[in-house]
Amino acid sequence: MTIGITLPAGDEHAPNLVTDLLDRVRVAADAGIGAVWFSQQQHLDALSLVALAGQAVPGIRLGTSVVPVYPRHPITLAAQVRTAQAATGNRVHLGLGLSAKSFVEEGYGVPFDRPLRHLREYLTALGTLLHDGEIDFQGQTLRARTVFGPAVVPGAEPPPVLVAALGPQALRATAELADGTLPYLAAPKALGDYLVPTINAAAQSAGRAAPRVVAIVPALVTADPAALREKARAELAFYDGIPSYRAVLDRAGVERAGDVMALGDEETVAAELARYREAGATELIVSQTGLGTEEERLRTWKLLGELSSAW
Repeated sequence: MTIGITLPAGDEHAPNLVTDLLDRVRVAADAGIGAVWFSQQQHLDALSLVALAGQAVPGIRLGTSVVPVYPRHPITLAAQVRTAQAATGNRVHLGLGLSAKSFVEEGYGVPFDRPLRHLREYLTALGTLLHDGEIDFQGQTLRARTVFGPAVVPGAEPPPVLVAALGPQALRATAELADGTLPYLAAPKALGDYLVPTINAAAQSAGRAAPRVVAIVPALVTADPAALREKARAELAFYDGIPSYRAVLDRAGVERAGDVMALGDEETVAAELARYREAGATELIVSQTGLGTEEERLRTWKLLGELSSAW
């Protein structure tokens, strides 16, 4: 099982944040962590960081967790992905998501119009572009045509595409049109009772192999779990009221998103991460490792490297 982390994690006030993040990728690789996934930020571009990290740190898997499909056109995103694939020697794992209606409409000024229809059309168009290099597609929410001929970058293979899907319809679209899902805040009960069976059944109905289930789990090794629990509840409170996250939290009987975070000593955190594997996760990404001190982050990364080797 591959165990990865998300970046940024920790101090974002370094003199040069990009070089600091590349240094952290090296530290993660040296700790034995198998993958680094960059989150798309308002001030940082995930795929640019993936391309840079691929040049700086050989071997480690690199991904985005996640790039919102609004307002990026699939032709533009496909060009970014091909560039990153060539730069990394084909180590990119592309994580996508719809994001939240409030963020899309208030932040980008883009209508959050028929999101599930848009997700299906976006995955269809992007898959065609990545595999064929050209497209002439007219959907209900999306138009895409490569007017200058095939778009191909020598050395860049089509990457795996994963979707941050939680609802039944999004999971079905993911099973039919992508390679796997990146569920966040789906506790083991929600994962094992609902998410994994739902996406596997949809893939089987579509005649496709069982998708990857790359569970994103907030976790931190700490000697003060009570204080960090309150901090996690405050940091993750944004997700408490988003319908898709609220539904998956309710499926696990979890009141607040911060309560999903695994906190405690190495043995406690390792046992909690093992529950996700037992619930059907094929891979893990550990997030929020920068919520505490630098010592706690490094202890967590050391544990993850050990679990990667053991598992």
